[in-house]
Amino acid sequence: MDLDELAARLDRSADRVGPEIDRTVQQQGRLLKALIMERASGRPGPNVISGDYRSSWKPEPFAVPDGGGVDIGTTEPQGRRLEFGFYDMTDSLGRHFFQVPRPHVEPSVNELSPEYADAFRAACDRIFGGP
Repeated sequence: MDLDELAARLDRSADRVGPEIDRTVQQQGRLLKALIMERASGRPGPNVISGDYRSSWKPEPFAVPDGGGVDIGTTEPQGRRLEFGFYDMTDSLGRHFFQVPRPHVEPSVNELSPEYADAFRAACDRIFGGP
């Protein structure tokens, strides 16, 4: 491929970069949320009592130049405690607490990471028409 052909191909693809990257990021965000919710459904993650914590995980999309992003999180106060646990904590009433970690976010991120790279390779192929 000569430089003029490459330049023309890049010009044709420029308008597809932002929407395709945003679509890929949002899809990966939905997958991550599903993995977190699955892992927050019993051992080795936290047990389900009412389902409120599990259903509190929400994706928050945001715009970035030429694409998009997504934050996945919960506003429930037990989120950090369940993920990381705590040791030798005493509250303001003098009660002593100990809780082992019940990781469900980090294992989900680790499982999705290889797929994340593949998803962006596929997005680049869709944008630029493949090799």
